[in-house]
Amino acid sequence: MSLIPTYTPIRVDEANVSSDRVFLGGLNVYLDYRYRFWQRIPRSIARVLDHPWLINLATRFSVSNDAQELGDLTLAMLEGESGPHHREVAELAEYVRVLDPDVVVFSNALLAGALREVKRVCRGPVWCTLQGDDVFLDSLPDDYREQAIDGVSNRAGEFDGFITHSRFYCEYIARYLRLDPERFRQLPLGIDLAGHDGVPGERQGEPFTVGYFARIAPEKGLRHLAEAFCRLHQRRPEARLRVGGYLGPQQRWYFREVETLLRPVGDAFEYVGSPGSHEDKVRFLRSVDVLSVPTDFQEPKGLYVLEALANGRPVVQPGHGAFPELIEATGGGRLVEPRNPEALADVLEELMDQPETCKTLGATGQTNVRANYSPEAMARATIELFGAG
Repeated sequence: MSLIPTYTPIRVDEANVSSDRVFLGGLNVYLDYRYRFWQRIPRSIARVLDHPWLINLATRFSVSNDAQELGDLTLAMLEGESGPHHREVAELAEYVRVLDPDVVVFSNALLAGALREVKRVCRGPVWCTLQGDDVFLDSLPDDYREQAIDGVSNRAGEFDGFITHSRFYCEYIARYLRLDPERFRQLPLGIDLAGHDGVPGERQGEPFTVGYFARIAPEKGLRHLAEAFCRLHQRRPEARLRVGGYLGPQQRWYFREVETLLRPVGDAFEYVGSPGSHEDKVRFLRSVDVLSVPTDFQEPKGLYVLEALANGRPVVQPGHGAFPELIEATGGGRLVEPRNPEALADVLEELMDQPETCKTLGATGQTNVRANYSPEAMARATIELFGAG
């Protein structure tokens, strides 16, 4: 198996098994779109900007938030072999040709501009995993969004099939991108359980601590949790809140608003940054009693739910998106009304007052995750999916 990064290097807290070469590198994609002369620069020179360390450095300091510019760039990317990025698309297709894979899986439909060239050189089917494309498209202004959806829909129709991780998202994204739901298959999530060694109820006797572990962004709902925790802290001053997750430069304004909201709770709130390793992530999860990522949008997967449960930590999640399916399948948490901080605070207080219930939920969830969401289970499902065609 080969894992090929596009736009930016892959960011993981486990062993990085991806290629050390980035295709459709973000810097060249932007320059090709923005400046026509750059398209005439020899690729042997332009390729220098695809070095992972240089892309990582650039994304720390300059991330465009201009919706119009992002809209134009998205439409240009969807032009694929006939657009300003035709050289990068051809390079990706040639790399895939040399690999000669039995099947190719695109990680999102926004890469569909490269689909025709990849299919031209591939002997096997080309699938696409859909796992949040709507979040980016919804961020575009109305006129660009409709054009982009049309562009994605037209190109994506040429995939051999689509993969989602939940029934909810299959139905939702098929309508959103105007695709045939009969061409969708569901592939359950899986996580590497190695090192997830949390024990249900092991924190009893410690201050009750609520955890958040996800990217810091408005759609992930940290503000909802902050509002809920302020209510909980007023009732139960001994409660604590720990937050971990990547904070990009474009979201610092949002995090400042969250910090301001949480100022009344003082040192009961702690932001630990983005854990740098798998061990750090597990250590964070074991430091909390319950995890909550009360997303504002309808989450298509929710990997952090499985990671928390793998360590015996129950979850409290909004009753939308993929969460009802995950809670039903694992038995490891509670659902609350979406975007309702008061309801969230009530359930958190209930678990705070019922440590045995908290422990039971964590143990049930841990058992079911280890049985049904292991790498072996996911491998079997993947082989079955691609074997069926």
